[in-house]
Amino acid sequence: MLISINPDNPQDRNIQEVVKVLEKGGVIIYPTDTIYGLGCDIQNHKAVERICRLRGLKREKANLTFICRDIQQLASYTHQIDNAIFRLLRRNLPGAFTFILKAGKSLPKLLKNKRKSIGVRVPDNRIAQAIIEALDRPILSISLKSEDEITEYLTDPSEIHDQYHKLVDLVIDGGMGKNVPSTVVDCTSGEAEIIRQGIGELEF
Repeated sequence: MLISINPDNPQDRNIQEVVKVLEKGGVIIYPTDTIYGLGCDIQNHKAVERICRLRGLKREKANLTFICRDIQQLASYTHQIDNAIFRLLRRNLPGAFTFILKAGKSLPKLLKNKRKSIGVRVPDNRIAQAIIEALDRPILSISLKSEDEITEYLTDPSEIHDQYHKLVDLVIDGGMGKNVPSTVVDCTSGEAEIIRQGIGELEF
């Protein structure tokens, strides 16, 4: 199913339709402030496993990421954040960044890896934010990659739907996506280290 949502003023009726899919354990493709991503309710084991299979990942070894409404929600799933890292998050979120932080006790076990870390995002995208607000919990975020040798990421919602409509429950058309991923910042040592430079320019 393909559903169009206004990127500037997401229609509540359509957002509620997306949430119903997520609550039933469905998998969606949705826009962020960078590239389109595969998503599901982080508390639904079968849906998380399904996404990992779609991307050819072993869940227990995968470095999974989820998107949050704000820093407060993010902090509820991570280990205590020190003042320096908290200030860094405040300066750069919402924005095109994935921060790797130590996992907290409240993080679902299926998202924990051997490093006991987790990637978290607060995207500057109204559709993604509206979905999380309505669902009242984070959703998984795994980049939607292209099999094309030239283009790494799929950006056209119509093309995405053509390729994935039999593999996922819903594709959101929120306009053309970008083809550059987020900047990944590892904060697990207590110091911020950029391990992948993407579209986000980190402000220290």
